[in-house]
Amino acid sequence: MEADFAEYLDEFTRRDWETLDPAAVTDPVRVAVVGLGWFAREWALPGIARSAYTEATVVTDVDAAAVAAVAAERDATGVTPEEFRSGAAADAYDAVYVATPNATHLEYVEAAAEQGKAVLCEKPLEASPERARRLVAACRDADVPLMVGYRMQTDPAVRRLRDLIDAGVAGEVVGVHATMTQTMLGELGGDHDQWRLDPDLSGGCAVMDLGVYPLNTTRFVLREDPVRVSGRTRSEHAAFADVDEHATFRLEFPGGVDAQCSVSQNAQHASRLEVTGTDARLIMDPAFYEREDRGFAVVRDGTRVDLDFDQVHQIEEEFAYFGHQLLAGEPFHADGEHALTDSRALAAVYESAETGEPVALGGAE
Repeated sequence: MEADFAEYLDEFTRRDWETLDPAAVTDPVRVAVVGLGWFAREWALPGIARSAYTEATVVTDVDAAAVAAVAAERDATGVTPEEFRSGAAADAYDAVYVATPNATHLEYVEAAAEQGKAVLCEKPLEASPERARRLVAACRDADVPLMVGYRMQTDPAVRRLRDLIDAGVAGEVVGVHATMTQTMLGELGGDHDQWRLDPDLSGGCAVMDLGVYPLNTTRFVLREDPVRVSGRTRSEHAAFADVDEHATFRLEFPGGVDAQCSVSQNAQHASRLEVTGTDARLIMDPAFYEREDRGFAVVRDGTRVDLDFDQVHQIEEEFAYFGHQLLAGEPFHADGEHALTDSRALAAVYESAETGEPVALGGAE
């Protein structure tokens, strides 16, 4: 079976978007990192440093001690959020990476757009569709490029999954099953005083923080957008009293293809994406967590092939793509308009959970 699709597996981790020679880059894109939480410190900053196309030159956060520590560690310029918004250090960076709580993305992206800087904003774009639309409009009106941090889209394993679907290896796609669960409080140090539990800052918990991964990755590999959404949420423990602890939702795609998704912030750690077709099943397990090696398997006619491939640093790939596209003068995918579809779909999951009815999704706004 492996021989049938070997051409798609040769050089599994190839960067099919790369046209520049990374070894020839002498002036990488200088990035200001806004928000120095655990993800930025442990993953984004190392990813920026590993990429030949980017370097972190400015850092900022509401925590002055974190700014001082990271600036010293990374040989970067540390500024306060007020200094960043005023453009005090704007000459020291070409682009801005925003990794703050969801409901604060807008203010920092607006500041970056006013300064004429390219933006890489974490997903989901904002805490509500209305604020997400304002964010996208700010970049559009300032004519600055906006990329959204869907790191799964630049992961070669996900790109090869899409290649195999495009090549018909799965046959006609019948359905998708995806799950992403974790014991959030345990994995993030047991701290109950965090923004993911504050609906004003997060816009929601399990759906917003985790649900965006199966939603967007399914959109990417199928090259389709959902037309209808239904969902259910529940919370059982006091820490999650104001937000969704667990959620299940169904995404209806054109052609009758459904994606069944489950996410939880308080369940055993799991991460899986399975595309079932008339000819084969394509499986990624683990799938979504940056700190786990991705697994990739193809099952056809009772035979399973587990593929062994060199793993990549997911965040390095994301920043390499971001920097490469800027240096090459090429557009981004995923851009802000792409992300607005997710924003509407996530809101629809919550609406459906509240009303008990499916929600139809409109077109682009």
